[in-house]
Order: sequence, then C-alpha cells, then structure tokens
Amino acid sequence: MTYTLSTTVTLPWADAVDRARDALSAQGFGILTEINVRSTFEAKLGAEAADAVGDYVILGACNPGLASRALAAEPEIGALLPCNVVVRQGKDAGTTIIEAIDPQTMVQLSASPAVKEVADDAGARLRRALAAVGN
Repeated sequence: MTYTLSTTVTLPWADAVDRARDALSAQGFGILTEINVRSTFEAKLGAEAADAVGDYVILGACNPGLASRALAAEPEIGALLPCNVVVRQGKDAGTTIIEAIDPQTMVQLSASPAVKEVADDAGARLRRALAAVGN
C-alpha cells in the first residue's frame, strides 16, 4: 500500500504552495501548522543540507468536523492527526510535487468502522484538493 496521495504540477513552488492552501481550504481543511523544512535544515544543519532538500514545506491540514468524528470513534487516532500535506520542489524549477498522507493509512491501524468512514471522506476531499491544485 502506498501511504500518500500525490500529484505533480507544472507550477513554481511558491505558486503551488498558495494553490495547495486554497484547495485545502475549499475542502474544509485549515492549516494548523507549517514547517519550512528548507529553512529548518539551513538553521540547524547548514546551507548544504538546505540545498539538498530544496524548497519543501509540510502543511498540517485539519478538517475539524472530520477530526471530531475520528477522535470520537477512537481517541488514539489523534496521534495521526493532522493530515500532513507536503509541497516540494520537483527535479526542475518548473515542477512541484504535492503529497498528502492517504487517510486509508488510518484504516490499516484501526478496526473501527467509524474511522473508515472518516478516512473515506477525508481521502475524497484530499483527492479533490490535489486535483484542484493542477487546474
């Protein structure tokens, strides 16, 4: 099983980050956290490590309604929240890769039918968001 949903777009990285935020918002996700991996690597490991990873941000996306349903069904599932969405520079400056954790990963760890329903809903929303970034 792959553990991410992914799309590659022909957009500069900064534009793809903005479009990913907008697309996630349109699907009911807010951004709770943002980790700029390049900046963190530069500060902690130096310019060489930052250049090796390139432009790379992790968005901690959360849909409160879905999170509430998941936590009500299985409080331990909070260890897997929020849904991480990565926006990273592709091999060339004109492409960007957007990847989201596949909510079906939660289903592999839980036998709860309610968690499966939430994962199905979240997965559909994330797929729509990823598709919208490229349009």
